[in-house]
Amino acid sequence: MSSTPPSPPRTRATRGVEAADDVAGYLPGDEVEDDEAVVDAPEEAPAVAFTAIEWEAYKGDAAGKAGTDVIHVLAKRLPNAPGVYRMINAAGDVLYVGKARSLKKRVTQYAQGRFHTNRIGRMVRETATMEFVVTRTETEALLLEANLIKRLRPRFNVLLRDDKSFPYIVLTGDHPSPGIFKHRGARSRKGDYFGPFASAGAVGRTINALQRAFLLRTCTDSVFESRTRPCLLYQIKRCSAPCTGEIAPADYDRLVGEAKDFLSGRSHKVKGEISAAMQRASENLDFEQAAVYRDRLAALSHVQAHQGINPQSVEEADVFAIHMEGGQSCIQVFFFRTGQNWGNRAYFPKADASIEPAEILGSFLAQFYDDKPCPRLVLLSEAVEEQELLAEALSTRAGQRVAVSVPRRGEKKDLADHALQNAREALGRRLAETSTQARLLAGFAETFGLAAAPTRIEVYDNSHIMGTNAVGAMIVAGPEGFVKNQYRKFNIRSTDITPGDDFGMMREVMQRRFSRLVREHAQPEDAGAAAGGDDGFPAWPDVILIDGGQGQMSVVRAMLAELGVADKVVAIGVAKGQDREAGRERFFCEGKPSFSLPVRDPVLYFVQRLRDEAHRFAIGSHRARRRKEMVKNPLDEIAGIGPTRKRALLLHFGTAKAVSRAAVSDLVAVDGISEAMARLVYDHFHER
Repeated sequence: MSSTPPSPPRTRATRGVEAADDVAGYLPGDEVEDDEAVVDAPEEAPAVAFTAIEWEAYKGDAAGKAGTDVIHVLAKRLPNAPGVYRMINAAGDVLYVGKARSLKKRVTQYAQGRFHTNRIGRMVRETATMEFVVTRTETEALLLEANLIKRLRPRFNVLLRDDKSFPYIVLTGDHPSPGIFKHRGARSRKGDYFGPFASAGAVGRTINALQRAFLLRTCTDSVFESRTRPCLLYQIKRCSAPCTGEIAPADYDRLVGEAKDFLSGRSHKVKGEISAAMQRASENLDFEQAAVYRDRLAALSHVQAHQGINPQSVEEADVFAIHMEGGQSCIQVFFFRTGQNWGNRAYFPKADASIEPAEILGSFLAQFYDDKPCPRLVLLSEAVEEQELLAEALSTRAGQRVAVSVPRRGEKKDLADHALQNAREALGRRLAETSTQARLLAGFAETFGLAAAPTRIEVYDNSHIMGTNAVGAMIVAGPEGFVKNQYRKFNIRSTDITPGDDFGMMREVMQRRFSRLVREHAQPEDAGAAAGGDDGFPAWPDVILIDGGQGQMSVVRAMLAELGVADKVVAIGVAKGQDREAGRERFFCEGKPSFSLPVRDPVLYFVQRLRDEAHRFAIGSHRARRRKEMVKNPLDEIAGIGPTRKRALLLHFGTAKAVSRAAVSDLVAVDGISEAMARLVYDHFHER
């Protein structure tokens, strides 16, 4: 099993091993914060038995050694106790994090020099030192290993690349009229949470259907309090308008209860009650009310129809299936809660092609549940290494018994097979896209005279309206397509730029981007600099595309020359053609005249996709900033005025403009506003 590593065992306060709180071992010589209590190891799992003097002598014995020699020296005094080890190269980078039932036996195996795969051989040869953490149990070692792998992202481990939290639906419980919202992150708000859902889109579609079915509000509490008449959602029959009393509190509570029942898996009961109510309304000739019930039933049916498989015998489970092909692997995950399918997601973990599928899946599971709630049942397409230990670790983390099994027959086997089929198809699509992307990058290199196909392309664009809320945007593409976790936006800060000056904005974006790149990463030709990004993705671009013509390019080249990186990066300008028609773009490269590509050239389509994605991202960033500015309140600028005092002032005076006109004596009358705070607010609006 592989999982995630931290920095030296005892330097967790300064090197990011926050999750090692119940770790029992450390190496003498490691720094310990003065305010950090040392955790004594229990007798059955003793800490590494070195005194500080012995450890210094021990390190002296290992100095200058590498590979099996240094591992042999370090293995001599290791205890026969469970723990986690880290293999580190001469540059201080963590190569691998692993766990062991017996640290001494596992590390001694590496020292013997007999390796089953080339991957392990390379890993051992690059090892310059090792660090160890002794744990109380093997279960603790497994959990710590997973945490460290996610934090340190060592090169030779299986890495979970997509680590976003899952969205949930929450029915709030801290308001007399509960609302239904999408939620992601810590569950700090009181309410009932339902999920997880595979994507934010799945949550949005479900909430839209539930609005039509149960007429629950989706507005914020502040909007709810300020309403004096029903909003548009009430008019289109997607909200019952509890804000203005269009529905009695008891009737609204009944709708909330029905929504909870439906999301909790009691959908048949809810649909039966609504169907009976529709029938009664029809018999009483209240056809308008019967139509309302009919529409609610249709909305519920719509939710269930879009959930695909809804198993009868599986109440709560996650289903994992792995498929390997072409040196890559795909793990498909399906989420079932309350007997309903809440969607699926495909993952493509980073792993060496020599690693077996069972090992990849086992390591993936340990990392996957490191920061996510685990259901009572985990179904797998194939058995993983140390399956019982994994179940015990997940049970420990979840605080309830978790079963991990490989179904052999029945509906559960059908679910695993369905997940495996989806994994196979998702990997097939990815391989096809990767192959196409590789051909496009090769064509790109040939078209623009590059020595090799680029591994990182950065595309820049600006967006503003008459110079206001100006934003610069950078998108990134690589061999596997768009790399969205590398996207960046730049809020234009300079006050010297004339509003609407695109050249000045591009100059600021280039200066900020490449000065930081020079500061944080070595030059591209230096060792290790190219792999400065996540998952080994290059930090330095091979090519930058600028949405603009010769004027923009002159600004960009001048800034790159000023920073001393003009000869390190290829800059290409993409200017819109005559009448701004797609297909007539002009390209500007240094050392050659501008040119256009044939209308049906695949490279031209590729560049257009890159430019359009940069344009989309820039406009989206600009609109988000503009929306934020539009709803910005002058009270937000006053130091000491937080949400509570701001709410009190607005409830008392109605608007921020009324607050600005208020006298100190009027401000003091507001709950929570002292005379000093009132003077502060008054002075903010009356500087003269």
